Amino acid sequence: MASIFSRIIAGEIPCYKVAEDDNCFAFLDISPVSKGHTLVVPKLEVDRMYDLPEGTYNDLHTFARRVALAMRATFDCNRIGSTVIGLEVPHVHIHLIPITVMADMDFSRPKLQLSPDEMSQIAASIAANL
Repeated sequence: MASIFSRIIAGEIPCYKVAEDDNCFAFLDISPVSKGHTLVVPKLEVDRMYDLPEGTYNDLHTFARRVALAMRATFDCNRIGSTVIGLEVPHVHIHLIPITVMADMDFSRPKLQLSPDEMSQIAASIAANL
């Protein structure tokens, strides 16, 4: 059965898409820890990062860098934090998070509640800076 991320990539589940290329896809996290929290995934459904074929692994990180640079141009932040965590979806994903202080990457904090319009605007703003 396809992961939720594969279903998002296929267009079966709506998302706030930030970017896409032949091998990778980026979209906003619907339970963000910070405005602009973006997930970057390979289109190839693989559970563990280091099980990706080397070319896909390299493509994913190059793509994530492009998205992170666009995010940095979009948000007033000190850096774009990056982490590979999450066991709930068996599909490799990188979290890119605009941060000003370390606590901005604390996943135990309450998640932000953003309106659909705000999420759409954030996704479009990041995409415009690609």
